[in-house]
Amino acid sequence: MKVEIWSDFVCPWCYIGKRRFESALERFAGRDGVEVVYRSFELNPESERDGNPGVIDMLAEKYGMSREQAAERVRMVTELAGNEGLVYHMDRAIQTNTFDAHRLAHFAAARGKLKEMTERLLKAHFTDSLHLGDSQVLADLAGEVGLDRAEALEALEGGAYAEQVRQDEREAAMLGVRGVPFFVFNRKYAVSGAQPAEVFARVLEQTWSEERPLVVAGEENEAAACGADGCELPGKKE
Repeated sequence: MKVEIWSDFVCPWCYIGKRRFESALERFAGRDGVEVVYRSFELNPESERDGNPGVIDMLAEKYGMSREQAAERVRMVTELAGNEGLVYHMDRAIQTNTFDAHRLAHFAAARGKLKEMTERLLKAHFTDSLHLGDSQVLADLAGEVGLDRAEALEALEGGAYAEQVRQDEREAAMLGVRGVPFFVFNRKYAVSGAQPAEVFARVLEQTWSEERPLVVAGEENEAAACGADGCELPGKKE
């Protein structure tokens, strides 16, 4: 089974949704047969690398609310994150363009470290208040998950993996993704948003049941049946 997850590293619901999905996957009997792939999605591709307002001011302006109301929204999301074992410091998170962070994720994927890199980038933004638009910071994070820092920096400064990010975004548009997190199971079922773990568990079971080979009950015993050579008839066999 293949599960593709479109998300952005500055999306608070993406980190929460990731944890809820992981909780369901951990309890799923067929978890060893599940391939999880993280896909790129930019919430605000027009965002500048530097000089963006803080999250409270951004929310107040975007949704036409007071700073107090925005701060309360941030507090509520922080509390929900805490319920999933996550530590959020959204009030000091650095708002930036995430295109380079997504390029780094593809760099890591090519070297078998996508899972580790995705987790580290999310934690870097929400917990550690690091600048995900800074190539030096990104290279440091690559080194932390066991990748070659110098190689990562060279890839970032050279523009590598830009097409892979754009391809993920084109596929998101093709699938009708309008917001993240967005989870796609075998390109057949989808879950939108940071749903409870129980929702992910149901979709995992449903998808798994449909792709497993048919199990024939009682196959070890002889039973009346017809086939290409005719039908078994009752009676003692010679």
